[in-house]
Amino acid sequence: MQASAYAVRGGVGLDSQKRRVLLLPGSGDFRKRSLALNNLCTTTGRSDCFGLRLASVDMEFELAQGDIEDVTPAKIQGKTSGSVLPYVGVACLGAILFGYHLGVVNGALEYLSKDLGIADNTVLQGKFHSICDDNCNYFTLLFFISSMDNSAISKLEIFGIGWVVSSLLAGATVGSFTGGALADKFGRTKTFQLDAIPLVVGAFLCATAQSVQTMIIGRLLAGIGIGISSAIVPLYISEISPTEIRGTLGSVNQLFICIGILAALVAGLPLAGNPLWWRSMFGVALIPSVLLALGMAFSPESPRWLFQQGKVSQAEMAIKTLFGKERVAEVMNDFNAASQGSSEQEAGWFDLFSSRYRKVVSVGAALFLFQQLAGINAVVYYSTSVFRSVGIASDVAASALVGASNVFGTTIASSLMDKQGRKSLLITSFAGMALSMLLLSLSLTWKVLAPYSGTLAVLGTVLYVLSFSLGAGPVPALLLPEIFASRIRAKAVALSLGMHWISNFIIGLYFLSFVTKFGISSVYLGFSTVCLLAVLYIACNVVETKGRSLEEIERALNPAI
Repeated sequence: MQASAYAVRGGVGLDSQKRRVLLLPGSGDFRKRSLALNNLCTTTGRSDCFGLRLASVDMEFELAQGDIEDVTPAKIQGKTSGSVLPYVGVACLGAILFGYHLGVVNGALEYLSKDLGIADNTVLQGKFHSICDDNCNYFTLLFFISSMDNSAISKLEIFGIGWVVSSLLAGATVGSFTGGALADKFGRTKTFQLDAIPLVVGAFLCATAQSVQTMIIGRLLAGIGIGISSAIVPLYISEISPTEIRGTLGSVNQLFICIGILAALVAGLPLAGNPLWWRSMFGVALIPSVLLALGMAFSPESPRWLFQQGKVSQAEMAIKTLFGKERVAEVMNDFNAASQGSSEQEAGWFDLFSSRYRKVVSVGAALFLFQQLAGINAVVYYSTSVFRSVGIASDVAASALVGASNVFGTTIASSLMDKQGRKSLLITSFAGMALSMLLLSLSLTWKVLAPYSGTLAVLGTVLYVLSFSLGAGPVPALLLPEIFASRIRAKAVALSLGMHWISNFIIGLYFLSFVTKFGISSVYLGFSTVCLLAVLYIACNVVETKGRSLEEIERALNPAI
């Protein structure tokens, strides 16, 4: 992240005296500001907007957008990012696989269904072809299944097609919860290497499958792999990144997910001329999976995890590799300060729901819940029909436009993350999504807009995807490892990602039912309302973290008992 100091507003009660602590530009150097901030951890008697109440410790802690001032602390010196970038790049192979496995089935599903005999039934094949039209995805698949006549179609065939798609989501849910426990027990780099096993085996089984059962097992294993990746990629990046650029590097995770989805789209281009190319599409995923395992064999372990395990000398070596020897003493001092007076062991799953942590954990789950309930998957998947309504008949062109908007917006977000801050980007993002959804809804209902409905629908879709990629997409995975205390970080991130996969599955399951019952315009209006609620929630419950080390954030939000 950008090297920034910050201003803190708050009413602070110290014993019988009450005083206001205000850190403004020019009121002292960075260390004095940090000491003043640390005093907040010992205060009592007030409750902050974030709602944290830790034992008998309450605090009012609000970092509003207008309170952030840019200052360059003198202590940031020497090399910071030069040695970190290669290891961030290795970790992002997991993000690429995340996006690739999500997108690869869209183009391949029709071809693999024919090849594996799922769609041998002529009625099934005809309906499947007419509905999917070379771009089948989870939502069109659900509609396809719901429209089938069970008297004419084998339930086994429907079951096979459904599970080829949804088994990935089921596996990802399991993997996201597993990743946190593995990361705590074996470390971050070892977990990446273990994660390569289901990724490699899953991709191999999908590429060589001769039956639908084998394909489903392969997709399930690949899902477990990307579920683990979704939890540990942002966790590892946040823990090895220098404070001044942590936001930029953390948002790269979302960028590479988008790149993975685009790669899946590009990989499907030869299908029209070679129907058996779908096997190569799944086989390609073997390459980054193997590279991820090999790369992590040479990547440094998270120094924070090493320090937690009492491996101080190894933590110092990792810091030297990542940040340079000039910063070893500084970072170790931060670690020592964060752990001073606390000999607590790593948290168990039930600790996440204790009075000490449940408020901050609920924020993590809520951010991913809002991310999915805001309708991103529905908008992306429905975009093909929207674009066709204005004459864009090519599914590839429509998907490329949406994908390019996502990549472009995420790139912009990466450059702003350490300048504007996480909270302001989240609010701007959800506000933009609400307006875009309102535009989409009105374009489909207002008669006065009928002549321009197609153009407005495309504009609304592109603006929505751009708004999503500016904050709602990249920020949650970046923010959560920052606000969670070190002893709960891995499990809390995994729990939040589990909410992502569960809500993704539920929305996919009921989306078309709501569209059928209420109409797409009303559903879009509902998404717009969710986005507005997200803006209000974020304004009251999310704190700004830019320019602050993980240890500073932990001391402020989670003081040791």
